[in-house]
Amino acid sequence: MSRIVDKERRRGRGAGSRDSGRFERYSYADAHDGWDIPEELPPLRTEVAEERPRSMINRVRSPDLPFDRSINPYRGCEHGCIYCFARPSHAYLGLSPGLDFETRLVARPEAPQVLARELRAKGYDVAPLAIGTNTDPYQPIERDRCIMRACLEVLSEFNHPVAIVTKGTLIERDIDILSDMAARGLVRVGISVTTLDADLSRRMEPRVPAPARRLATIQRLSAAGIPVRVMASPMVPALTDPELESILTAGAEAGASAASWIMLRLPREVAPLWRAWLEEHYPGRAARVMARLREMHGGQDYSARWHSRMRGEGTYAQLIAQRFDKAVRRLGLDAAQPALRCDLFRAPPRAGDQLSLF
Repeated sequence: MSRIVDKERRRGRGAGSRDSGRFERYSYADAHDGWDIPEELPPLRTEVAEERPRSMINRVRSPDLPFDRSINPYRGCEHGCIYCFARPSHAYLGLSPGLDFETRLVARPEAPQVLARELRAKGYDVAPLAIGTNTDPYQPIERDRCIMRACLEVLSEFNHPVAIVTKGTLIERDIDILSDMAARGLVRVGISVTTLDADLSRRMEPRVPAPARRLATIQRLSAAGIPVRVMASPMVPALTDPELESILTAGAEAGASAASWIMLRLPREVAPLWRAWLEEHYPGRAARVMARLREMHGGQDYSARWHSRMRGEGTYAQLIAQRFDKAVRRLGLDAAQPALRCDLFRAPPRAGDQLSLF
């Protein structure tokens, strides 16, 4: 049973419902209490719970990804991007991948200490850590919680390489740490610019800074000596794909030194949420958007097959890839970014540690 939430209650949110997660035995429905008294329900507010993680480093075994480990300072994301492929992860918490994902968040305040403990573990094998590949570390609650900043301080102390992906301009707050790490070859950043249309962005990713503001972040990071990649992701067929070249050009002009793209992905609960969003905001384009997606995934809304799930298959997917390749060559964004350094990794001494004689 669908738990649709009234538009006025969910203003500034991406999803329109809070259906139960796929692991729940029962589905829930909102019902009138029987009293014949008109009641106005309050708008949805962001709630933040806290979690004490036993470990922070997640091992990743995907042939589609250029990293084998990641960390997440938060669960859920207040940015509310309707297309977010991480939404189904909220079902593991017994929460809705819809509105719960963007309103019922989990912060992990002890993340920096747990991360430091894991990096000190005997036999730890250093390799670049990815942050922001699931939920955004620079979502609004980071402004007060500062968990991401504390994790960066740990990584800097250990000389540990890190790759960060974000839509949040709050990353500018940490330029002092990031520029120092960049000078040691320890960091690179990807800034996602999904569209240059501010109205479309507000509808599709309601609590993300405007596209122009994200381009300014690319400029500020680049000016501070931090390698930045403009990410035209996700590309939405028949909605944002006409902007591909414009997004890449704007990123290059802002100072990005590399670029990437990924096609829209609709795993599990994301597909019905996305279809409902299309019907609400762009009903005239809904059929065309979904037809293109199904064309790239063997007739399904999404296929999780390795090596094709990120970009799809078929003529349309090949066309987008060719346009991207041509644009990045023209803009000088096709050079490979320098590898992050792993040879500097060292566990910093702690109070009481025996000092080396040499």
